[in-house]
Amino acid sequence: MTDHAVLVAQDGPVRTLTLNRPGRRNALDLDDRRALRAALSEAENDHTCRAVVLTGAHGVFCAGGDIRSMSQDPEVARARLAVINDIARALVHCPKPVIAAVEGGAFGLGLSLAAASDYVVAAEDARFVASFAKIGLTADTGLSWSLSQRVGPGRAKELILFADELTADQAHRMGLVSEVVPGEEVMGRAMERAGQLAAASPAMVAGTKRIFAQERQDLESILAAEAEVQAELLAGDDFAERRAAFLDRRTPTFTG
Repeated sequence: MTDHAVLVAQDGPVRTLTLNRPGRRNALDLDDRRALRAALSEAENDHTCRAVVLTGAHGVFCAGGDIRSMSQDPEVARARLAVINDIARALVHCPKPVIAAVEGGAFGLGLSLAAASDYVVAAEDARFVASFAKIGLTADTGLSWSLSQRVGPGRAKELILFADELTADQAHRMGLVSEVVPGEEVMGRAMERAGQLAAASPAMVAGTKRIFAQERQDLESILAAEAEVQAELLAGDDFAERRAAFLDRRTPTFTG
């Protein structure tokens, strides 16, 4: 068994990052989190990568943070939180789409990783829990924000306070999960969706993520952001290529 905390593989323009701590159900300690942060940064900066699939080894997405490695020392806690804050920013602000492929369960930190992704494919038997409260902690890794984005602030607060376990179907009905498929189809479907986004205009994907991730989400701020991004896209190479391909009835080739 390799000792790499994150396994990296690439299939065409799609890069797969696999959390690889199966002995503890892919619960992540500080070094593991640093490895994930580095892998996300490398994916963002590699032009051969157009989309990312995030998953877990041995049929489990992520059981959360490694409780055994948690310290009550405030300085150590701040160091851990700084790394996972970087991970949250990387998932949300990365110009490339991130698809979470969830088998087994997404608990605590695992739920935060899934909620911060752009699209979530879940196995029929997957479970989702904001389990922080079960050990006397509140949410981190941006879950208070990302979960609110998906299910609304009221429901997000309830899920964090009560730490209720959700089935995949329940998570899907409330908007936490994008789609539910049989377990054996999770990775195939995640790769399919990632491939669709990898074939889209990189500038469009990045611009769309930028609008949804910006701090101000009131109507006027969104209108301004849409106008700014749309003007950039209209002046860009990807739109020119897509328009030419449409008129020529051919498949576009995007440069981003």
